[in-house]
Amino acid sequence: MSHAENPAGTRRDFLYYATAGAGAVATGAAVWPLVNQMNPSADTRALASIYVDVSGVQTGTQLTVKWRGKPVFIRRRTQDEIDAGRAVQLTDLIDKNAENANKPGAEATDENRTLDAEGEWLVMIGVCTHLGCVPLGQQGEFGGWFCPCHGSHYDTAGRIRKGPAPRNLDVPLVQFTDDSKSTILLG
Repeated sequence: MSHAENPAGTRRDFLYYATAGAGAVATGAAVWPLVNQMNPSADTRALASIYVDVSGVQTGTQLTVKWRGKPVFIRRRTQDEIDAGRAVQLTDLIDKNAENANKPGAEATDENRTLDAEGEWLVMIGVCTHLGCVPLGQQGEFGGWFCPCHGSHYDTAGRIRKGPAPRNLDVPLVQFTDDSKSTILLG
């Protein structure tokens, strides 16, 4: 029997395909919201990278910005702070890793933690690596940052020197956007 003689066979085939197609569309429509909810929200995606104007930051001062829900310290260090950071030997450090996303696996020398070769700019995530408190700037025994919650002392390069914190303050992915060093890009 041919299809022309048995039109019911072609209707049955059509119903199978139409039902399968409708089922696939319905399944996709039901599953998509569940998959889409796992994507980051629009405000999180917008903060993945930010530009920060640092042209007004004077030597010896610090700018704090919020990035990805955390404070980021942008410090323009004095020559005394640079000298103090560069005078520290690796053997004196608790954490000997730079904890710098720009230089993975590097040693915690002052040069490996700063944004520029001169060591003037230091950018760090301002969250204590012990329990997540926010350290206070230009305090503590080493002239850097001090976390009063549990007594962690960081030096002028943000390296842990005393207290319960196990790691140096993290340096995020960061770069200058131009030669004038007036704007940095976080992220």
